[in-house]
Amino acid sequence: MLFRCFVYITTNENKTTLYIGVTNDIQRRLAQHYFDSQHTRKSFAGKYNCYYLLYYEGFETIEAAIYREKELKKWRREKKDRLISSINPNWEFLNSDVI
Repeated sequence: MLFRCFVYITTNENKTTLYIGVTNDIQRRLAQHYFDSQHTRKSFAGKYNCYYLLYYEGFETIEAAIYREKELKKWRREKKDRLISSINPNWEFLNSDVI
């Protein structure tokens, strides 16, 4: 199965804020979040330094990825925490796994 799009969850260094997004290139998107946090700080991820990857899912279509992103954004924090922990129990930063 070829994943063309991804839903991802990033956080800040202290893991206090979560950001959920969708992209067709995780590496590029993480670099954009990092750049924004260091320079312009215009996006939510940039303002809160959310460029540490905790979780991601692959999808064949952008429509499926956007549907899942919207679903996750409606969840309460506790449910998002459980989702992350189910795949990444120690909440390790996964940035080097996708680069």
